[in-house]
Amino acid sequence: MTGSPTYDDVLAAAQRIRGHAHETPVMRSSTLDAELGAQLFLKCENLQRMGAFKFRGAFNALSRLDAARRRAGVVAFSSGNHAQAIALSARLLGIPATILMPHDAPAAKVEATRGYGGRVVVYDRYRQDRELLGRELAEREGLTLIPPYDHADVLSGQGTVAKELFEQVGELDALFVPLGGGGLLSGCALATRALSPQCRLYGVEPAAGNDGQQSFRSGAIVHIDTPRTIADGAQTQHLGQLTFPIIRRDVTDIVTAGDSELVDAMRFLAARMKLLVEPTGCLGLAGARSMKGQIDGLRVGVVLSGGNVDLARFAELVAR
Repeated sequence: MTGSPTYDDVLAAAQRIRGHAHETPVMRSSTLDAELGAQLFLKCENLQRMGAFKFRGAFNALSRLDAARRRAGVVAFSSGNHAQAIALSARLLGIPATILMPHDAPAAKVEATRGYGGRVVVYDRYRQDRELLGRELAEREGLTLIPPYDHADVLSGQGTVAKELFEQVGELDALFVPLGGGGLLSGCALATRALSPQCRLYGVEPAAGNDGQQSFRSGAIVHIDTPRTIADGAQTQHLGQLTFPIIRRDVTDIVTAGDSELVDAMRFLAARMKLLVEPTGCLGLAGARSMKGQIDGLRVGVVLSGGNVDLARFAELVAR
């Protein structure tokens, strides 16, 4: 694909992943509606294959590789969900996959990545540049690098989350989407502007790592040190060259959520809705709750982006 992705690319991705990705359910909570004075529609990507929205973009990207690249294999870098998505998609398509994962990635995510057949190479996320390591490994071994967010086919696949949501519930007044590198948010932006053009679209990132917010407001990509947050899937250092222009053009605003707000959201989803959602996956809900009073009477979508969290870690967090 050349140039910036469009909604047509999201439509094409939806065709490619049909029958492979789950159409995830949308859940409601009268308690949550009463708390926020709005109608909330929770898109449960924690119930997607391998436990996160990432499967959509990974399968879309890998399915577009020609026979020679499939034989040679792929390499990706990820704290966990993109890793699992690439490993599973590669297994389904018969492609060898190597995954660079940080030394402190959740054990459950590392174990699952290996379980799907991925070869895991460990690095130190605070001292090593994963993008440089990925490029070097791809060049050395003749692999195709599939980055977690700054890739046209990846972000187009992620856009099917919002496409599906609007098809399930109709147009919305606001939509809250977790933000790390921007693959999910930029993809959802393409679908939102096509299917619910008046919808206010908010990216939600960790308060400890608000590079996206800084970038959005300054008009240029801001690079930060790796943030320390429980939202391991959003410990990115900058938005992408592909994702940022789409976000700047189509997103209403970027808001942040602190770790304590993520824990509160995890606790609510588990206790009241029987949903296991990882910290990163709770960013959208935490963002919506932080805007109580500004979304009165609105139809509000929230993407719960993933549910891959160690059970011991989950128990430790929600018991605080």
